[in-house]
Amino acid sequence: MMINEIFKSLQGEGIEMGVPTVFVRLTGCPLRCKWCDQEDAWTSGKSMGVEEVLDAVGSYDCSYVCVTGGEPLAQDEAIGLITRLLDSGYMVSVETGGSEPLQELPCSDALMISLDIKCPSSGMHEKMDFTNIELLSPSDQLKLVVADKEDYAYAKSIIEKYKPQCSIVMQPVGGRDLRWLAESVLEDNLRARVLPQLHKIIWGDKSGV
Repeated sequence: MMINEIFKSLQGEGIEMGVPTVFVRLTGCPLRCKWCDQEDAWTSGKSMGVEEVLDAVGSYDCSYVCVTGGEPLAQDEAIGLITRLLDSGYMVSVETGGSEPLQELPCSDALMISLDIKCPSSGMHEKMDFTNIELLSPSDQLKLVVADKEDYAYAKSIIEKYKPQCSIVMQPVGGRDLRWLAESVLEDNLRARVLPQLHKIIWGDKSGV
């Protein structure tokens, strides 16, 4: 499989915010979000086998692994990698962008899916597979990245229509300008968590942290 990078950082968006986590960032994505902050993951990287990835992850003293991208589920070997990580005793989160089907992911209490449904500002909202929302368990999360009031209204409509039975995360584009979004969620009494991108607050717009 094509790997963009493997690094250790703090989990900033998942259920365990702030927990040291090994990130396995896979190369490639079928989407081209206008505000994507990981464009280097579209094409750059190197080929690694599943065993090589497991060895690299094992070189860190860490029990949490996040498989992300790009779009990890666009690679055929991703399901096998996730399964092997779970079999090795890791707590695994998968960050996926809403366009790829979730049916092939393994069922495990140690797996958390973070499904990122795109809003209009991304330019990719019409490419979403909304049937994925029905597959999320209470231990998973639905994430909506919003840039403006139009995105916020769209996100609200998705929540109202599909009534996800999992945690809901709202995050501003760029991951740091939280106030307007927090105030909107409070005013509308939404059942949503407003979260920053923790690594950007700590290290700024830097790759590999």
